[in-house]
Amino acid sequence: MSAQIQAVVLGATGYVGGELLRLISTHPNMCLAAAVSESCAGNPISNTFPHLASAYHDMTFVSHGNWLDAIEADSRLALFSSAPHGASAAIINSALEAAVTKNLDVHVVDSSADFRYTTQDEFESVYGITHGAPDLLKSFQCGVPEHMSDTSARNVGHPGCFATAILLASVPLLAAGITDGELFVTGITGSTGSGKKPQPGTHHPERHSNLYAYKALTHRHTPEIVRLASAATGVDAKIHFVPHSGPFARGIYATVQARTNRTVTQEELQKLYVDSYDGATFVEVVDGMPKLKNVVASNHCQIGVTANGDTVVVMSAIDNLVKGAAGGAVQWMNRLWGLPETAGLLAPAPAWT
Repeated sequence: MSAQIQAVVLGATGYVGGELLRLISTHPNMCLAAAVSESCAGNPISNTFPHLASAYHDMTFVSHGNWLDAIEADSRLALFSSAPHGASAAIINSALEAAVTKNLDVHVVDSSADFRYTTQDEFESVYGITHGAPDLLKSFQCGVPEHMSDTSARNVGHPGCFATAILLASVPLLAAGITDGELFVTGITGSTGSGKKPQPGTHHPERHSNLYAYKALTHRHTPEIVRLASAATGVDAKIHFVPHSGPFARGIYATVQARTNRTVTQEELQKLYVDSYDGATFVEVVDGMPKLKNVVASNHCQIGVTANGDTVVVMSAIDNLVKGAAGGAVQWMNRLWGLPETAGLLAPAPAWT
């Protein structure tokens, strides 16, 4: 066990926190040292997540003031945060200050929006709140793992789930220079994307057998998508994004449509995506259309493409909680520690969910 990397999950009682705990439980190179939750400190993990009882039957949540007690001095620490937007940065800052007292070697992956922008002003202009730890911004980078071959940063801010699905579909198209950079995007998300706290838009009677758009052309993830697409391709894209709430719990289905500056064949478009994701274990370019049931509860993304004259359509399907959050975070953490990027993430999707 001493050779394993100690893992700590901050904000561990939400949906993303639960998925991080599930993935860490079978990770070959990490072991959970602490699941941190102020509201549930002292309560068994299995009370909140009964499906994890076999993995953590004798572990309890710990408070922010006590998690460090579980870590040996001079250890390696994988610090995951699934705390809410606006709160995560300050919590991470406090945790890093505590880690110094034990000389811990730490890498952080944050699943909130707090480290998705490079400057304090950018973050605050989108979210309308004060950043909790602006001095840490320079130590973070943000991007989809498949679009960043290397990172010099010590820590990573994971893109949002919508951003992940849309960027995986969009970046090869933009990089190829076959459009004018204007993309029209529809994204349908499951109810877990809105978090664990009940609210009208995620209440089961509202979403069951229902489908509706929200925040059309004004969703706050759009600036993030534009920024990360530009970082990956050098193209300042115009993204017209209309999100939808779907009648299912998990998953995102994104459809990207664009005009091309020349005729593009189906075969050419298919080859573009196959070549772009050559060697990307978690991205599969399929013949035909991707389906949510093929990726839900896995770290995989399915992409399908179609072309007709000067119009192209690219579709991507991911699990919002895994590839769009916890799984992508583990994928990044693997890379930060020099582990195989696939470690702990190769379990197949459980079809018929």
